[in-house]
Amino acid sequence: MFVKRNLKMSHALKHTSFLLALICFLSLASCIEKGNSEELSGINERIKMEYAPDKRVAIYDVKIVSDRNSIRITGETDQNEALNRLKEELKSYGLKIHDEVSLLPDESIGTHPYAVVNNSVANIRSFPKHSAELATQAILGTGLKVLKIDGDFYLVQTPDRYISWVDHGGVQLMTQEDFENWSTAPKLVYLKSFGHVYASKDDEIQKVGDLVLGALLRLTGEDGDFFEVAYPDGRVGYVRREEAEIYLKWLDELNPSPERLELYARSLMGAPYLWGGTSSKGMDCSGFTKTAFRMNGLIIPRDASQQIMAGKDIDPDLSFESLSKGDLMFFGKKASDSTRQRVTHVAIWLGNNRGEFIHSSGRVKIGSINPKSPYYDEFNVNRYLGSRRYLGESDPQIAPLPFRN
Repeated sequence: MFVKRNLKMSHALKHTSFLLALICFLSLASCIEKGNSEELSGINERIKMEYAPDKRVAIYDVKIVSDRNSIRITGETDQNEALNRLKEELKSYGLKIHDEVSLLPDESIGTHPYAVVNNSVANIRSFPKHSAELATQAILGTGLKVLKIDGDFYLVQTPDRYISWVDHGGVQLMTQEDFENWSTAPKLVYLKSFGHVYASKDDEIQKVGDLVLGALLRLTGEDGDFFEVAYPDGRVGYVRREEAEIYLKWLDELNPSPERLELYARSLMGAPYLWGGTSSKGMDCSGFTKTAFRMNGLIIPRDASQQIMAGKDIDPDLSFESLSKGDLMFFGKKASDSTRQRVTHVAIWLGNNRGEFIHSSGRVKIGSINPKSPYYDEFNVNRYLGSRRYLGESDPQIAPLPFRN
């Protein structure tokens, strides 16, 4: 009886030991898996920060799901090099990789990798719905890269690399061949703040559409006081000769300068402030500076927080003494011991011995750093963050307008 009892106790102890060992093993495996998961997430985040630190201009929405035998990666990205880099680094773990990432542009675009803005201004939104925030705009004739199609909305990338959604009514989808034909065709650039394309040169009541500063149309002919033009979708009409110029001739004669920058900036005086706006119909602060530089033949970053990263820093001591006409001035919240600097506003320095600058705030208007000036802007002077010089500087973020668009 005593022996039987000991044997039972021995079996129970062995069973308990086995269960404890199994629990410890599973716990250890769980800890190892958790550790791997955290390490893999760290790799993924590092690659994202290297290739797509700014989600406004690059997409890297990739997630990693791991188990003991394999790794599954999901999401979407337009950074193929980053995706390949991630897969290479994951291979070092010796696990099977299931790649379920959608690479943009994806198959939804079909045979239409491009779109061209077909209205005077196309509204480009943060999400694919009309009620979404206005992220930016693109003006007539601007070529866009199409990344994917979701119903009546297209995810597009503008020439300044901004990525957001445009509705189908504002653009014309194009095949590779269509876009090449559009790009190489002779163009007309519109040089007034506002205007129209007329259905007939003899009847200025019937209009085909409206125009904003910098708009591009295909040039099909010249007839007296009018240019004959065509829209991206094939609509035709007439533009007053005195209001426009042949695009290549305009570009060829273009000489970006502080004076020219001031000329176009002042031509927009009184234009209303519009969050996300980049046209003479309405513009936000960085949309205003972007438009003024565009009319000087330059494509610059879209937002103020991006614009401060380009060009040359010319006022590190915040004294205003090193500024020249045409420099960009930045404003916002200064850095503290616990917070980073936050750029929220941008203006163009005019100088002219009165300490004046021009910016879009409520409307396009003049401000000044001079307390004695009627335009003194104490609010912005107190939140001045520094200035950058674009004109004459070599920077990949400051690109010339294309000769072919």
